[in-house]
Amino acid sequence: MRTVVYPGSFDPLTNGHLDVLQRAARLFDRVIIAVASNESKTPLFTLAERAALVQEATAAMPNVETDYFDGLLVDYVARRGATAVVRGLRAVSDFEFEFQLALMNRKLNEQIETLFLMPKDTYSFLSSRLVKEIARLGGDVSSFVPPNVQAALRQKLHLPR
Repeated sequence: MRTVVYPGSFDPLTNGHLDVLQRAARLFDRVIIAVASNESKTPLFTLAERAALVQEATAAMPNVETDYFDGLLVDYVARRGATAVVRGLRAVSDFEFEFQLALMNRKLNEQIETLFLMPKDTYSFLSSRLVKEIARLGGDVSSFVPPNVQAALRQKLHLPR
């Protein structure tokens, strides 16, 4: 069974993330969407909340499972029996950072490959950071996130319906 890990903070999960996930799900037998505990970031949602939001948004995808991790990504990938990592690239500006991470991961474990997938062009501008900012300012994020995430943002930010 070909297994890939799609890691990220997913704070929150966006339609761009889902687009990359759907592409990966067509290429692999099993996709593990792994919510990362990243202590260098201050997330809006807790690790458990992010994992639950991802789980709910991907429940209809039979070859996708949700998990969370902390520590080195390559260690997690090896523990889960995956052979590759999927990363989304929105723009050229993402490439330099992602390329550096991929090379470091290869140095740490040369058995694990990194694949870059691009979302639809309609999502190339989309980021979790922008979604949170729009939501905080009372903007409509319904075209950027799944409905369960939109509801969770309203609740977390104490916004009216």
